[in-house]
Amino acid sequence: MTPLAPHVAVFLRENLAHQRSASQHTCDSYACSFQLLFEFAAKRLKVTPSSLALEQLDAGMISAFLEYLEDARHNSPETRNVRLAAIRSFFHFLEHREPAMLKQVRRVLGIPYKKTDSCLVPYLVENEVRALLDAPDPATREGIRDRAMLHLAICGGLRVSELTGLQTADVVLPSMSIRVHGKGRRERSLPLWKSTANALRAWITVRGVVAVPELFANARGEAMSRWGFAYVLKHHAEAASQKCPSLLRKRVSPHVLRHTCAMIVLQSTNDIRKVSLWLGHSDLATTEIYTRANPTEKLETLNAIVPPQLRRGSFRPSDKVTAMLRAKL
Repeated sequence: MTPLAPHVAVFLRENLAHQRSASQHTCDSYACSFQLLFEFAAKRLKVTPSSLALEQLDAGMISAFLEYLEDARHNSPETRNVRLAAIRSFFHFLEHREPAMLKQVRRVLGIPYKKTDSCLVPYLVENEVRALLDAPDPATREGIRDRAMLHLAICGGLRVSELTGLQTADVVLPSMSIRVHGKGRRERSLPLWKSTANALRAWITVRGVVAVPELFANARGEAMSRWGFAYVLKHHAEAASQKCPSLLRKRVSPHVLRHTCAMIVLQSTNDIRKVSLWLGHSDLATTEIYTRANPTEKLETLNAIVPPQLRRGSFRPSDKVTAMLRAKL
């Protein structure tokens, strides 16, 4: 039996982090997937996770784990596919380290991803955005910070990791722009709305001396985490729903703010390429989801189509006596 733990350690610490230069978020996501898998397999085989062997993680075990995610943990198909992607990446790594296990590796790699529903992206409309931005109390330090975070999340369309990872050195207020360290180690520079620049300027003024370089810090002086921002957003979304009841019917998450920015840019420019550049997408196909949610382009297409002509004619109701006699027959 081939020990599993050494291979996982090399994969996470050397292959993924150093050789492939994966982000910390990606490494954490992969580690979480492996933790769930190993705990499931250890419980099923009645052994400890550290004593698991590679031979025990066959296609049957992986398939059972994926079913467990959906049935017992009630994970969505999208989450299931994320866990499977981490597992497949690890088994691709094993192809060259353990050639004797090639048959087992091929069977695991043959497990397909599950098809997911392609739904319209959720986003906030203008009055909902205004209610959310007005929710933080500008008379408190936390309110000034939260207002700046919400403004920046909507104006820049930042991923939550980009928002929480933004440093004070990345903000250039004289030119009203920020430098964003995006996914895949791609940097991009974004201009700021005047209101967003004012909100950031107010936060920097009251931020004070903080031990961390990140722009946004929590009450303990530590860098704001993705979960901390999600909590702040949930709190202000609930407060904003008192003035804008339509927010009660929407799930306001950090990524919904990113979708909102994309729709604002698309409706303002009618250019999907500018949306892709603004969001930092590496592939234009990723950005096309927003064209399905924007009715403007559909209306332009509809107006450009010459509708088929209908045959002229007028409706004449049948004679009442004739209709009665036919009914009797």
